[in-house]
Amino acid sequence: MGKGFFISKVVAVVCVVVAISAVATIIALSVVYAQEKSKNQETPATATTETTAGPGTQTTTPSTPKEPWQRYRLPDSLSPISYNVTLWPRLTPKPDGLYIFSGYSTVLFTCVNETDLILIHSNKLNFTMFDGYHAQLKAVDGASAPQLKKSWLEVPTQYLVIQLSNPLQAGSTYELFTEFVGELADDLGGFYRSEYYEDGVLKILATTQMQPTDARKAFPCFDEPAMKAVFHMTLIHPHGTVALSNSMNYEPINITTPDGLNLIQTSFGPTEIMSTYLLAFVVCDFGFIQSDLGAEVLIRIWARRKAIDEGQGAYALEKTGPILSFFEKYYKIPYPLKKSDQIALPDFSAGAMENWGLITYRETALLYNPAVSSNGDKEWVATVISHELAHMWFGNLVTTKWWNDLWLNEGFATYVSYLGANYTEPDWNMSDLIVLNEIIGVMAVDALASSHPLSSKEADVMRPEDINALFDSITYSKGAAVLRMLSSFITEEVFSNGLSMYLEEFKYKNTVYQDLWKNLQTAVDNAGIQLPHSVEVIMNRWILQMGFPVVTIDTSTGKISQKHFLLNPDSVVDVPSEFNYEWFVPITWIKTGAAKDQYWLLTKEATNPDMTIGASEWLIANIDMKGFYRVNYDSENWDRILTKLSTQHQAIPVINRAQIIDDAFNLARAKIVSTTLALSTTRFLNAELEYMPWQTATRNLDYFVLMFDRSEVYGPMQGYINKKVTPLFKHFKDLTANWTKIPEKHTDQYNQVNALSWGCSTGVEGCKELTTAWFKEWMDNPDNNKISPNLRTTVYCSAIAEGGVVEWDFAWGMYRNATIASEAEKLLYALSCTKQPWLLNRYLEYCLVPTMIRKQDATFTINYIAGNPIGQPLAWDFIRANWDHIFNNYGGGSMSFGRLINGVTKRFSSEFEYKQLLQFKEDNINQLGSAASSLEQALERTKANMDWLALNKKLVFDWFTNEISRTV
Repeated sequence: MGKGFFISKVVAVVCVVVAISAVATIIALSVVYAQEKSKNQETPATATTETTAGPGTQTTTPSTPKEPWQRYRLPDSLSPISYNVTLWPRLTPKPDGLYIFSGYSTVLFTCVNETDLILIHSNKLNFTMFDGYHAQLKAVDGASAPQLKKSWLEVPTQYLVIQLSNPLQAGSTYELFTEFVGELADDLGGFYRSEYYEDGVLKILATTQMQPTDARKAFPCFDEPAMKAVFHMTLIHPHGTVALSNSMNYEPINITTPDGLNLIQTSFGPTEIMSTYLLAFVVCDFGFIQSDLGAEVLIRIWARRKAIDEGQGAYALEKTGPILSFFEKYYKIPYPLKKSDQIALPDFSAGAMENWGLITYRETALLYNPAVSSNGDKEWVATVISHELAHMWFGNLVTTKWWNDLWLNEGFATYVSYLGANYTEPDWNMSDLIVLNEIIGVMAVDALASSHPLSSKEADVMRPEDINALFDSITYSKGAAVLRMLSSFITEEVFSNGLSMYLEEFKYKNTVYQDLWKNLQTAVDNAGIQLPHSVEVIMNRWILQMGFPVVTIDTSTGKISQKHFLLNPDSVVDVPSEFNYEWFVPITWIKTGAAKDQYWLLTKEATNPDMTIGASEWLIANIDMKGFYRVNYDSENWDRILTKLSTQHQAIPVINRAQIIDDAFNLARAKIVSTTLALSTTRFLNAELEYMPWQTATRNLDYFVLMFDRSEVYGPMQGYINKKVTPLFKHFKDLTANWTKIPEKHTDQYNQVNALSWGCSTGVEGCKELTTAWFKEWMDNPDNNKISPNLRTTVYCSAIAEGGVVEWDFAWGMYRNATIASEAEKLLYALSCTKQPWLLNRYLEYCLVPTMIRKQDATFTINYIAGNPIGQPLAWDFIRANWDHIFNNYGGGSMSFGRLINGVTKRFSSEFEYKQLLQFKEDNINQLGSAASSLEQALERTKANMDWLALNKKLVFDWFTNEISRTV
């Protein structure tokens, strides 16, 4: 290993202690292992039956718990100090095919309040019994510990329960020892295994994903974010593998078990005091690259050896250092650790995880190969790295007390990830792309009556499935949007100063969101910024009630009003708000291109005489979409905006050109403006070359495609879009010298994809011939793919849609042989583009075979298929027929379940489909898990789609038909 791999010799003495303890460690673990071998089928049955009930499943726990172990929250009687954990993952299966890990743990804790009960989280662990009990207890410093009276596993609430004969004494310290075996499953949670092939050889690695509630699957622990402690980890692993954890390792030692196995024991330095969900450890045979020796912070990028040898980690290594430096300056606090390991895993459920000192990633979020990866892949790597590094301070150093404030961690990291990425890639204009990537999309979700506030009450977020349900776009993207808005009206500098004070005050501690408001208020006061109310009073209206307002400005009178914006105005909001769904709204605006002073709308209605306009003037509000609200105008101002777009669109800021389109389409869906007005905002696109307006139009026209691609409206609509995209197609053909060069500008590279995608789907002359010829050339020479990485998704999809089984099978073969995750992901999507139903059905079946499609990709693949109008009914039938299997084998608490329901039902727009949804809800009421809220949103959205179609189908058909005949 490289020199930077080891802790300095200052702590070498600890290695002696570790070596002495190794023999006892291995003997204990070997006994467990021998017991496991002798039990054969008995152990798996025990290990797998002692599980928590699936989310939504009826359990024995009463709705009003009477006993402490029937409650999902830990009592405040005990507080952990440190853990000493030793784990031994078996990277080869037992004769029955089961992979296991064994281990033992000692937790040192203080008794805060006298109690005769120990509750510690445990899930799916099989314990060694000591004199009939699951654990051993002893007091520290010579005191005596009470005798154990009774112990058992409380499966519904995931506790190991220990009743004592006498109470623990307040102020005293104790140690609890447990020894256990668990399954090293492929379920992507807790301590799990990942599999991949290298040179035809199956490789197994052991890794972790603890957030939010799966540390308890690896070892017994007080598994709540406020129960911070120091962790001392030891991993036992085969020769030829390396062990990683949050801290630097001491020098590994060779050991031999009583039954003759030669292994390595690697121990790690103590972690900083931190939450259980941030713990990580990996056993693998990966390679790595690292920062220069002598660097203040050791940075290492770990991945499959082939990926490292091919240079796929170089971009991540290049950008990690500068992003860390940016955040050190932004927070005004040094990076708290000595190293930053980042590892790309073949199987990983989320995009990445901010484990302190050992960040885990999907391969697509960390690895980049310029020969085959697109600019979108590169941007994803930069923003995900930035997001995770932002957490090293905000989330890790300072952690929210409970999951109800998850939005603060994730929303903040999402917002500042764009600042970090913008710093390291200044030509990309990332601070603007947050509007497209986060804000516009989440506004559609937050406009539903079934949305939820950013911050929930603690009492409403108790069960693991409740916590998992919070990992949604509201938490991440709306959280980012409202923090961006706050940063805008108090200024970024003041925002940064307030953050620095917050982090300094609460480092290594836990907080609630009010603690951040308090520090930001101090920064505001220090800067002399005048606000109409305190930061807390203003922001509470944005985080404690769901939704956002539509602000209507009448430019003839200067009257301004606000109203809770609902995509379906007939939907019923049955969740009361103490603020009556009114907000304190910071309105930025321009009049005929000139910026005006910000105006605060503090009541339901107000009047600002400055917002009246003259005969030749026009007004646009919410400049650069810094505010989280939509804007409507009187018809006269709308007409003037449309005229300006048609005659001089560049006079309007580019983000606001996108905003005008998005606001108009959503206002039309809410029946506030006419659908023809919304469609009219796209007329200028034949002269538009910028990405943001085109991408916004694409997303909104996609809704029309979803609603009409099975009806007679589709033809005229395609004709209209063809008319608008043809100039863009020709522009990029010229700009790229007949598609042979890559545009220099980052967003031009994106917009080239729009030109090609719309061009081929609407029949622009020469487009399909181009893509099928490129694909055919690749099929003829599979080892030499000349298709530009930026265009591959579109080209693959177009060619597979035009082709048949030969093209599909070729793409499937290339997917199976892909060694670069981003390339595999492109093919995974493109395979869903076929128009052959039998191929789509076969593809759906592959989704339930992990050796064909990894579990982490299954729900995405089903959604891709559902995005195909031919595949949508097939996908819906498939998940209904297989829901029980999907739910039980792909994790009822999985964050992707909500996306699955949303994706498969987004086309629903008929009474028949609505009734099918209701029936699905009734049939699966007890096993919806984290998809429950998404199902409610799907029902609401389907109703809104039905109403919208009834009102607009003929009108839209006539409008598109008339527009085709118009002269551009």
